[in-house]
Amino acid sequence: MTSAMLPVRVTLLDTWEESDLRLPPSTLVTEVKRAALARARIKRSPAEYVVKYRGAELAEAGRTLADAGVPPHGELIVLLRRRLPVR
Repeated sequence: MTSAMLPVRVTLLDTWEESDLRLPPSTLVTEVKRAALARARIKRSPAEYVVKYRGAELAEAGRTLADAGVPPHGELIVLLRRRLPVR
């Protein structure tokens, strides 16, 4: 028996690119971040980015979407860990 796919929307703040993804609930938060960066062809290290859900940073160390409590149609944001200064 296979688990149902979890539809989520991921927004990469660098480009404001939104992606609607259908992922297994067992997908690691880290993998969601890597996928968003790869889709946008971002060359920076994934370690420079965080994933947020409902404004709070999700701990990534071995956590899955299910562990993080992301529901169907949840919206995740991937953004730089440190904000860049505006000139």
